[in-house]
Order: sequence, then structure tokens, then C-alpha cells
Amino acid sequence: MINMPEVKIGIVAVSRDCFPESLSVNRRKALVDAYKNKYDAADIYECPVCIVESEIHMVQALEDVKANGCNALVVYLGNFGPEISETLLAKHFDGPSMFVAAAEESGDDLIQGRGDAYCGMLNASYNLKLRNIKAYIPEYPVGTADECADMIHEFVPIARAIVGLKDLKIISFGPRPLNFMACNAPIKQLLNLGVEIEENSELDLFEAFNKHAGDPRIPDVIKDMEKELGTGNNKPEILPKLAQYEITLLDWIEEHKGYRKYVTLAGKCWPAFQTQFGFVPCYVNSRLTGRGIPVACETDIYGALSEFVGTCVSDDAVTLLDINNTVPADIYKESIKGNFPYTQKDTFMGFHCGNTCSGKLTSCNMKYQLIMARSLPEEVTQGTLEGDIIPGDITFYRLQSTADNILRAYVAQGEVLPVATKSFGGIGIFAIPEMGRFYRHVLIEKNFPHHGAVAFGHFGKALFEVFKYIGVDVNEIGYNQPAGMRYPTENPFA
Repeated sequence: MINMPEVKIGIVAVSRDCFPESLSVNRRKALVDAYKNKYDAADIYECPVCIVESEIHMVQALEDVKANGCNALVVYLGNFGPEISETLLAKHFDGPSMFVAAAEESGDDLIQGRGDAYCGMLNASYNLKLRNIKAYIPEYPVGTADECADMIHEFVPIARAIVGLKDLKIISFGPRPLNFMACNAPIKQLLNLGVEIEENSELDLFEAFNKHAGDPRIPDVIKDMEKELGTGNNKPEILPKLAQYEITLLDWIEEHKGYRKYVTLAGKCWPAFQTQFGFVPCYVNSRLTGRGIPVACETDIYGALSEFVGTCVSDDAVTLLDINNTVPADIYKESIKGNFPYTQKDTFMGFHCGNTCSGKLTSCNMKYQLIMARSLPEEVTQGTLEGDIIPGDITFYRLQSTADNILRAYVAQGEVLPVATKSFGGIGIFAIPEMGRFYRHVLIEKNFPHHGAVAFGHFGKALFEVFKYIGVDVNEIGYNQPAGMRYPTENPFA
């Protein structure tokens, strides 16, 4: 995947001066060895300059991890740790930080070999709060070398998303389509997150597209599209325009990313787009998203933001779908009931016109866009990618600003069922435990729009931590609560 950061985590061990420094030295070495034995050694860097016991050591360690290209930090309490210096590490480090502590190794070494990091983690967390410093602390942040290595590995996708957001620019084209107020949200929270936004007119994009007519790169892009589509290439006549459009977007990104490293797009895709450009942009949107450059439909800026977070966390393509329609009773009875542990209200269909990349469809076909063709000439609605979404685990999620500038999110894990949709577009039958209640008491009650991002796998744990880290109040992160666990707005007598 392109368009996302590579994370390199600096591991800095700390020690309180009344504890043997050797505890932190040896435990750091064991931690690093454990990580390299289990995971990619390129993920981490062991800071050898010093064990941090003072503010001077803190500065030395920070200079070292910065010089060695680290963009994330693990503060490792090999023993109790110096609460001021260790928290200043996180304060002055320009990137996400994690705190983790060493467990005691043996009952035979609890005099000179006892580190008390279990206690030190309490002081560390207290000092982080005193200084208003953000840091990731795992669910149970004390462990053996192997256990702490696993915790650091779980931190990698969280760090990747946080690092990515700091260098992200969202580029949008055009206002939202008529009757799409649902995708409207203030940009203030984007700026609070450190995300830049560049808003353009559709005319700006149209002008750039026309200037790319006859671009010498078009034939090569057409060949790549033909290879990807295979027998699903039902509209070969539209490929030259789609290739021209793809090149236009990629050039726009390079020319407009400015000082930012990563870009995502949100474009207006109907109704005038079709009549002026002569096609729909769905397939091109899917191709860019499949490479790691998410493109949100209908100028959904927070949808694009959500997609980017999921791409970073999953290190894979994501998609953006309408939480669209119910599963008919006959399909439920024929294909789901008795075969899967879901009620009909746990299921729904996620759909969009054709923005899901080919790698996430069971098969794909280039077609015209049926919904648009109901009110426009069919020939200008060509360019959508249709197919049923691949079955398997998914995470449905979204990060959103409310109209009054409250940052909210939701995360729900489930799956796409291996059941034919019998419908059109990029579409799948989704099952999320207790979806009916989640739909009413999170999606509706908290005023989320109809677009939801989909990551292909179960990434709820990491997404929840990302949302916490960037400042979403935990009370504003919705999830599908299990049966028997009542939502605040749920009628107890229902």
C-alpha cells in the first residue's frame, strides 16, 4: 500500500536512580530480542545512548531516536522509573508515544532483582495527566518481554494512523450533491486533528481533466485497467476517459499535496459530473482506494478521513458504503437462518455504486450506473464497478464531526456473509451482532450519516485506541453493545 507512513518505533528504557540500572538494561535487551524473534525487526529501534534517569538523559535519548528516524516512541519502564523525565520523553517527542512496564521475572530474585514497574506505571499515568500529555497505554500494560513485544506490535497500526493524520491533506472537489446534507460537517475538527483541507470547485477539476486530453500515459493506464477487469470489461469504450481522469487525479495530488506527505480525496460524483465528464468516476475511485489513496464519494470529507484511518490501521484497502437496505425475509430464510448465528435484524446490505476495489469483490464487472441512468442518458453513466463484496470479517466504523463541532466515532465488528445479494453495485450482505439496536441507539441516536467505512478484518481494538488517542471522548465512541447491555437511550420497557 502506498500513501501511508512506515512506522519506526524507538524503544527508550527508563530507570529510577535508586533502582539498579542493570534491571532496565537487561530487560530492554530481552524485550528487543523478543520483538525481533516474533515480528519485523525494522519496526523498532533500541536506543543505546542511555537509560533515562534524568532530564539530561531524556534529551540525549530524544536526540538519538530522532536522528535514527523514529516517528513513534515506546517508553519502557524496566523498573519503577523517573516519573518526570519519562513523561517529558512523551511531551517532547513529535509523534505517538506508548508506555509499557516490565513484570517481575522470578520469585528467586525479588530483592536486588525486583523492579516495581507495576507501581511505577501508576505514577507515569498520573504525571501524563498532570502535563496533559497523550500516550497509548495498553489494556494491561505490564508484562514479560514476550508479552510487551506483543503490546508493541499492537501499537504499530495505531501509531501508523496517528502519524499519518499529522501529515494528511484531504482534497475535495465540489459541494455536496443536492439533498446530501448528511455528509455536511464543519472542517474545524479536521484542523484540530492537524489535518489540512483543500476545497476545490468541480470546474477546477474539469479544467484539469480537459488539459489531460491526449496525455501519452493514457494507453498504459488503459492496458492496466484491461488487465484488472479481465472478462468483466463490459464497457471498453469508456476506458480512455477513465484513464485520463485517473491521471488527472494523480497529477493533482502531486501538484497540490504541498508540505503534506499523504492525501485522500472527496469528490462530487453526480449529477452534473456525468453530463460534463461523460462517465461516472466510481471505477477510478476504486483503483486509487485499492492502492492506498482513499477516495470518498459525494464529497464526504469525513468519510475520506475515516477511510484513511482504516487504511493505515489495516494496511489494506478499505471501502466506503451506504448502510443501505434491509435483507429481505426470503433471502434471510433461504440462506442465513440456521446457517449463521444472526437474526434478521443483525443483517443489512452495505452498498455503493462501484467504489469498492476489484480485490475486495468476488468478481467484478464494468457497467453503467443504474440509479443515475434512471434520470440521465445511460451512455454518460458508464464507469461503475459492480460485484458482491468478498465474504469474511469486517469492521464497520466512522469518525465524524457533528454540526456543533463534537468529534464522534463508532466501531462495530462483524462479517460479510457468503450469500448472494441478487442486487447491483458494489454490495454485500453484512452481519453485525445486535445490529438492530446499534442502528437505532448509535447510528440514528448520535446522528451519524449513512456512509460507513469498512475495513476488511477485525480492527476494532486498534480503531478504538486511535479514536481515543486523537481526542474523541470515550463516551462519544459508539459500538454494538451485546444483548443485556442497555444503551442510555434504550427504553428499558421495550
